[in-house]
Amino acid sequence: MRRLLSTLCVMSFSAAMILSASAQTDRNGPGTTDTTSQKQSAGMGNPDHAFLKKAAEGGLAEVELGQLATQKASSEDVKKFGQRMVDDHSKANEQLKQVAAEKNIKVPEKLSAKDQATKARLEKLSGEQFDKAYMRDMVKDHQKDVAEFERESKMAKDPAIKSFAEQTLPTLKDHLKEAERIAPKQQQTAQRTSGQ
Repeated sequence: MRRLLSTLCVMSFSAAMILSASAQTDRNGPGTTDTTSQKQSAGMGNPDHAFLKKAAEGGLAEVELGQLATQKASSEDVKKFGQRMVDDHSKANEQLKQVAAEKNIKVPEKLSAKDQATKARLEKLSGEQFDKAYMRDMVKDHQKDVAEFERESKMAKDPAIKSFAEQTLPTLKDHLKEAERIAPKQQQTAQRTSGQ
């Protein structure tokens, strides 16, 4: 009797294991795993994925606003800074797209409504007014970016996303330092010209 019960237990356990394994295989063929849970985790419920989407959105804005700065700025420093934004953020955007593709995460390809509004506001300005407003935005934006990338570089669960944040952070810190150096000059220039 004991032998019969132990045989039934072993057979039940084996059947459960086989059913469990077959439930994880894709209907498209043997040996492939079910990616439904992976696809679901690519949504905004995952903080790492949300970070990646937000970083992509911000990167697009930096490139477009940087291009605007190269065209509209009166200060050579602001034009150079704008070009650096285009160059550095284009490179970071490409790295981000690679990570997102590996994780099956769809990232934005157009500016958000907020960033479109910022661009529209800056497009109406020119010369020193543009320089002052653009640099003020760049300081604020990079302060926020540095904080978010620092948090992600420490808290991210996904190793590839954590690595992206760690690799990009020094460049963002450098952007912030440069923006903080240029911004006061633009403020002083704008005050002198409005005071004359």
